[in-house]
Amino acid sequence: MPRIVAKQDNLNELNQNYEQKPLKHPVFLNSVPKCGTHLIRNIFRMFVPVSQQYHQTFIQIPVLNQHLAAFSTQNPYLSWGHLLFSDDSATATHQVKQLIIVRDPYSWVLARARFFLSDTFQGNLEHLKSGKISVEQVLNMMIFGIYQKAPTLQEIYTHNAVSWLGTHTELVKFEDIIQHLKNLDSPQAKDYFQGLFDACEMGELPPDWKERIKVGSDRKQSGTARENLSGKKFDIPNELPETQKQMVEFAAPGLRKILGYE
Repeated sequence: MPRIVAKQDNLNELNQNYEQKPLKHPVFLNSVPKCGTHLIRNIFRMFVPVSQQYHQTFIQIPVLNQHLAAFSTQNPYLSWGHLLFSDDSATATHQVKQLIIVRDPYSWVLARARFFLSDTFQGNLEHLKSGKISVEQVLNMMIFGIYQKAPTLQEIYTHNAVSWLGTHTELVKFEDIIQHLKNLDSPQAKDYFQGLFDACEMGELPPDWKERIKVGSDRKQSGTARENLSGKKFDIPNELPETQKQMVEFAAPGLRKILGYE
């Protein structure tokens, strides 16, 4: 499996600054890769005792059977990962409160390209960083995959997001998280984060909820935030070019609509 090399955070230490209530149900933050997994994970970590945070791994299908303890109802944990939909994953999470985190496929292509071209990501794709492949070609690979090396956009979103819909999971958009973080003092932000708590049956937000969210969402604490990616910087555009947008629609027709981006 590919390896991620990122700096450690100190959120477990900062967690001790707040009174924590025990988690009553297992909660799983299931994200399409590069859709804000670290962001929502770090926010939730500020509301759950460290002893109930499952830090052993990002849970994925290849290691699922070794980490079923993360989904125990007797000893509930907050866990996270990129778990595709299957008979095994559905069985393992059938009593788990689960959020499915996605982002607009247009911006996902850019985020995945930045990540693959950074030294934070280490796999069998180091040649992409050689300068012999253009940024536009890398963007196309993010959409259509790399033969026998990286799955397509359509495959990832199908198995990690769309196939989970309608199964007692809560769909969470990365863009909504960002919007409410920028307007944290608004009543709408409180309603939004309370809604996430309600979906996970975690009770009421504590009085100091805004402070906790500010600490958890600090980008300095995320080794995979854009500005914290290591290595050579490539000229990735801030918006997906029109041609690549059309490619996304060709490769995964209806995807943005079913996720609520149209």
